[in-house]
Amino acid sequence: MSGTRWLSQTEQAHWRAYLRGTRLLERALVDDLAPHKIQLTEYELLSMLSESPGQRTRMSKLADDIVQSRSRVTHTAARLEKRGWVERVRASDDGRGVEICLTEAGREALDEIAGLHVESVRTNLLDTLTPEQYEALGDAMAAIRDRLAPEHHEIGIDD
Repeated sequence: MSGTRWLSQTEQAHWRAYLRGTRLLERALVDDLAPHKIQLTEYELLSMLSESPGQRTRMSKLADDIVQSRSRVTHTAARLEKRGWVERVRASDDGRGVEICLTEAGREALDEIAGLHVESVRTNLLDTLTPEQYEALGDAMAAIRDRLAPEHHEIGIDD
C-alpha cells in the first residue's frame, strides 16, 4: 500500500461532498417526477429518444448514451411500451438490430412532463450554483466523461 496516493483532508471533503450532493440531487429529481408516475431513468430515456433523428435509435446506442446496461434499458423500454409511449421495431438500416421509437403518446407525455423536470433541475441545481460554479461543474463532468468514455463524446458547449 506504500504507492497509494491518499486523499488530502480537503480532497476527501470535496469527494464526500460530491458523493452526497449527487445522491441528494438525484433523489430530489426522482421525488419531483414521482407524482407524475415516471421514473428519472424513464424520463431520461424518453428525452434522449426525442432528440434522436426521427425520434428513434438502436437500443444498444441508447444504452450507451444514457450509461445503462442493455438489460436495464430493455426493462425500462418494456415499462414504457406498456404505457404506449415507445415501441421496439427491427432496425431500419439492416433489420438485425432493434430500434426503439417514441410514439405520439410518448411525445405528448414527454411534452407534459419536460417543463416540470426542467424546473426541478433549475430549483435543485442551477439556482443553487453561481453561473461560474455551474460552468466549472459542466467542464469537470465533461473531462470525466471524455476520460471514461471518449468514444461517446457528445457535441456540446465545450466543443
